[in-house]
Amino acid sequence: MAYLAGLTPSEHEITFFDDRVEQIRYDTPADLVAISVETYTAKRAYQIASEYRKRGVPVVMGGFHASLAPQEVLRYSEAVVSGEAEILWPQLLTDFQKGDLRRHYTSAGRPSLGGFSPNRSIFKGKRYLPVTLLETARGCTFKCEFCAIQSVFNSTQNRRDNDVVLEEIRSSPHKNNLFFFVDDNVVSHPEEFKEFLRKLIPLRIRWVGQATITMTRDDELLDLMKRSGCQGVLIGFESLDEQNLATMNKRFNHIRGGAAEAVRKLNKVGIRLYATFIFGYDHDTAASFRTTLDFCLEHKIFMAAFNHLTPFPGTPLYSRLASEGRLIYDKWWLDDSYLYGDVPFRSDLSREEIRALCQQLRRDFYSYRSTASRLLSRCNASGGGKGLWMYLFINLLLHRDTESRYRYPLGDPSFRGELLEVKERAPHDVACGVA
Repeated sequence: MAYLAGLTPSEHEITFFDDRVEQIRYDTPADLVAISVETYTAKRAYQIASEYRKRGVPVVMGGFHASLAPQEVLRYSEAVVSGEAEILWPQLLTDFQKGDLRRHYTSAGRPSLGGFSPNRSIFKGKRYLPVTLLETARGCTFKCEFCAIQSVFNSTQNRRDNDVVLEEIRSSPHKNNLFFFVDDNVVSHPEEFKEFLRKLIPLRIRWVGQATITMTRDDELLDLMKRSGCQGVLIGFESLDEQNLATMNKRFNHIRGGAAEAVRKLNKVGIRLYATFIFGYDHDTAASFRTTLDFCLEHKIFMAAFNHLTPFPGTPLYSRLASEGRLIYDKWWLDDSYLYGDVPFRSDLSREEIRALCQQLRRDFYSYRSTASRLLSRCNASGGGKGLWMYLFINLLLHRDTESRYRYPLGDPSFRGELLEVKERAPHDVACGVA
């Protein structure tokens, strides 16, 4: 949303509400409302849109779900933005001012990220953790079957100008904060990322990011990441089974020592690991869950996520499961019977077994005993008192969070009434090209 604010001409007045941390004041005067939508938040987004539609305020929706399922989103918003906003948002605002708002704005290609910078003033007064979100690149070059990112960006990545990003860091009023590079994969273009890291080293910041296992096979890259202030990375290990990795088009995770060698290299250089795993592929058995937990405990991994496979619309996985007749719901993200943590497809393991075993792994991994045992890793508690505090804060928070969202309904359960759909008018689309 800060990017959208940064793309908005100064003559427009912006009010920002974050539905996760505050109540939306629906009666605040507004000419136009913009909502960013992910698949998990689609039902809630449509509820919010209905409240504004009751008040006669038009709604625009963008975000990943608007790119993955635009025809659905069009039912609940006056305009939909599919693709990236750098070109589309200014055009939409111009059309709106002229009274000629189109129904569907789509980008004809990837825009240059050029000198665009976010307007973080919209976050003032929000009670967020002391973490500064920063983007150096957008998209990922891999083609993992389950991934919505590769579907939206067609397995490409655009990088921002290094000097613009570095100046954004230098001018940040919160340089002591932890910086989170929100890139889908910081190492998609390793040589370009190395160039950025060399320039980042003198700024002496602390940062975390998301990457692929391939980074651990490049010693120079690991060294530059550590020297530039990298505190940890999220890596999608996904599965320890080679056949599962082949099915998800992620066989590269298994080569050159696989996950075990990757953990060894990260521990050696002193970069903490957040490892994520998914269950529900056809070669998973009940024993796969225990094997994965044992691996994480043996290697004293800093953080881990154990989730069931989720078929997002518009992905190759969703298309495959639909063609095989294995989807339980037409649209799980809108079905009132679907609860967070439920498995929305059929596999050899029962849906209840996958759900229960994933939950048990979370309980076991974030138990007090496990947290104390993994603290013995020099990498996990490195950095003195600050490193110890970070390890305990995160692991104890996730210990508590293990139960908080389990089987929680999507959307706001207190919402009453029907979702208000847009009265359809003649199609009026616009596609914006990339100069």
